[in-house]
Amino acid sequence: MLSIRKGGVSLPDIIGDELGNGIKLFMRILSLLLLILLTTTFLSGPATLLQGIAALPDMSFRTSTIPIVWVLIIFAYYTMATVLPVDKLIGRFYPIFGGILLFMGLGIMIVMLGWHASEMPELTDGLQNRQTNGLPLFPMMFVSIACGAISGFHGTQSPIMARCVTNERQGRIIFYGAMVAEGILALIWAAAAGTFFADPEQGLYGIDGLQAFAAANPGKNIAALVIDKVSRSWLGVVGGLLAIIGVIAAPITSGDTALRSARLIVADFLKLDQKPIRHRLYIALPLFLCVFGMVFVDFNIVWRYFAWTNQTLAVFTLWAGTVFLFKQRNGHTVSAVSQQSGLTSYGYLIALIPALFMTMVSVSYIFIAPEGFRFASHGLSWLAYLIAALVTISCLSVFAFWARKSMHPAQ
Repeated sequence: MLSIRKGGVSLPDIIGDELGNGIKLFMRILSLLLLILLTTTFLSGPATLLQGIAALPDMSFRTSTIPIVWVLIIFAYYTMATVLPVDKLIGRFYPIFGGILLFMGLGIMIVMLGWHASEMPELTDGLQNRQTNGLPLFPMMFVSIACGAISGFHGTQSPIMARCVTNERQGRIIFYGAMVAEGILALIWAAAAGTFFADPEQGLYGIDGLQAFAAANPGKNIAALVIDKVSRSWLGVVGGLLAIIGVIAAPITSGDTALRSARLIVADFLKLDQKPIRHRLYIALPLFLCVFGMVFVDFNIVWRYFAWTNQTLAVFTLWAGTVFLFKQRNGHTVSAVSQQSGLTSYGYLIALIPALFMTMVSVSYIFIAPEGFRFASHGLSWLAYLIAALVTISCLSVFAFWARKSMHPAQ
């Protein structure tokens, strides 16, 4: 909604307007890194699934079964989707992909509730850490569940939609409605994954069966394999094929808009007119080369870095939202909509509270995780929590100081 009110500007510019030019530059770098990592992670999964339903030669990059033929085909689509106007390709195919994705979720839910309800995991089955790597549940879980809970990536996508909105009233169904629908689909697949792999005869219940399946397929894209097995088994050949196509479309359509957002962010920074096709290629081609190079890195490593970058970008977005809402409370930019919704009082708390929580999550993660400073492996998780708490308190203190000064400028 901030992007709509600011004329469709990119996320780094939105954050920079609220938090300063230094943060804006950092956000441009972080956003580009996130979008490249996301495109890489959402490239191998669809390629693997497409290879499973087609007879094209494998020609894998390595033993992790990423077929180069499908990677190149998806890249060809990415090129067109990134360079062509949004209404020429993305706007035409997305409604079809969305319909298939909803069909997939509905079909999986009906089969699961109708024929496998007794195998569904109980709520209490998920209230403990099932990982055997010795890493703590906090903050690992809140970063592993990357886009399903909160997503900086989706923040980078908002300006694309903001530039297509003709009336601010459309924001509720576009942003909030899509968020709720995606959340429901995420819950369906979470339940399906825990249900499908249950094997009471082997003493595997709920998520334990999924963990055993993942352990039996080290180094592979587990999400793609789970989708393939569940869809084919529960929905049959035709239904399973449609379901798989729907799930293939979801990451592919995330990858194409990610590259499109990256191009727009770079264009805004360089102030390069994007009407000529050659100007779009000047930016798009280097981005494609970066993504193609990242495909050779182990998927699990790329995913973990993407997940952390995704949540960290969400942290800055929440702080920017906090500052904006506080300005409205203080009467700087109060609108009629804000007055009617009560945002002129303590509405900024709806952004401040999650901003504090996610600050604690992101900072502690980088110190605890294996791809970070590895404090957990040395028995120093408590130190990571202490550092994260200090950073969180410092951020709150800076905000409180700014807020007090903003309300009483004479002081």
